[in-house]
Amino acid sequence: MGIALVALGSNLGDRSGQLDQAVGVLCQRYPVRLLQHSGWIETDPVGGPPGQPPYLNGVAEIETDLGPRELLAALLAVEESLGRVRTVANAPWTVDLDLLLFDDLILDEPGLTLPHPRLTERFFVLIPLERIAPGVVVPGTSLSIASHLAKLTGLKAFGPDAQRPLRGKTIVITGASAGIGRAGALELASAGADLVLHGRCPERLEAVANLCRRRGAEVQTLLADLDSEGAQVLWDRFGNLGIVPEGWINNAGADILTGSGIELSFEKKLEALWRVDVRSTLELSRLAGKFMSEKKGGVLINLGWDQAETGMEGDSGTLFGTIKGAVITMTRALAVDLAPKVRVHCVSPGWIRTAWGEQAPKLWQERVLRETPLGCWGQPEDVARAFVWLISPATKYLSGQTLRVNGGAVRA
Repeated sequence: MGIALVALGSNLGDRSGQLDQAVGVLCQRYPVRLLQHSGWIETDPVGGPPGQPPYLNGVAEIETDLGPRELLAALLAVEESLGRVRTVANAPWTVDLDLLLFDDLILDEPGLTLPHPRLTERFFVLIPLERIAPGVVVPGTSLSIASHLAKLTGLKAFGPDAQRPLRGKTIVITGASAGIGRAGALELASAGADLVLHGRCPERLEAVANLCRRRGAEVQTLLADLDSEGAQVLWDRFGNLGIVPEGWINNAGADILTGSGIELSFEKKLEALWRVDVRSTLELSRLAGKFMSEKKGGVLINLGWDQAETGMEGDSGTLFGTIKGAVITMTRALAVDLAPKVRVHCVSPGWIRTAWGEQAPKLWQERVLRETPLGCWGQPEDVARAFVWLISPATKYLSGQTLRVNGGAVRA
């Protein structure tokens, strides 16, 4: 699996529509998954015939099973399918797709040069690149995308801004190797935060850490099993890093819905949820909250469940209602106890398409659509963006809140 950065441009017809369509066609026809894209900027033409209309330009970061030459062929095929006709150099076009980077490869072959030979010379490439991959080092240069842009403009970002409101902050997130935790790590990195990521699987955790580094974050990782080792082990290992965080997200939870957890008895499921979701969350909240309160202050976020306050039938409803109800209640108490230097919130997701949602049977798929006013599953990124907002300065007068991220399900 490789990660590539692809430049997109258009100056004929419905420019934004064609660029969006190009990304969609690429992902539908080929083994390609969109990780993120920069959005579009409008620029004057560079070279080519006079009198051209302005361009829309942007960059997409993708993950693919294709090799670099296969990916280049796919990009050319997508161009052709959307009406691209090659005439003179830098002529107007409906859509132009350029392969900028593929992992850390350096290639100079007929028809394919990596990195793209003019990548570091063009504002209309570097500006959208810096939006999504500021930390990526351009192979052969030893400089990151952000450094190349600063070198070209003479300007270097300093401190938080509207695009990266968490720049300069370090955030800890537990259970960061998959699902909501993984999405949270990526969104926090995109918002400018540096990160300490916790998980149990070193390979998966390091893969998430590397994606965050591409987005410009400095990342440390911590391995600990909150079920078998407990919160104190994780806290001691965190202490060895010598880092003062300004945010701590207790996202880790026991998995009783997929894998071997399905086979556990009701009693064993309750014990696992108690150890990880309640006890470890409470212990880490007290330790991290006290530490942040004694230092610079910060924000503490716990994970609840929207139906803990409304009720759901069945064993799972009883288990998660009990456990997440405890988390919601402890969060309110911690918000009072840790004020005024630490703000404390609970984010309560609804139907989010994590691992269980991906494999849920048709009956549950239909139930989700029926019970959610917005008529769709939530994505892990929807919860992750709530993390960013609650930690940002925009919510400095909020604390003790339970934020339901659930598509408008407001049943009493």
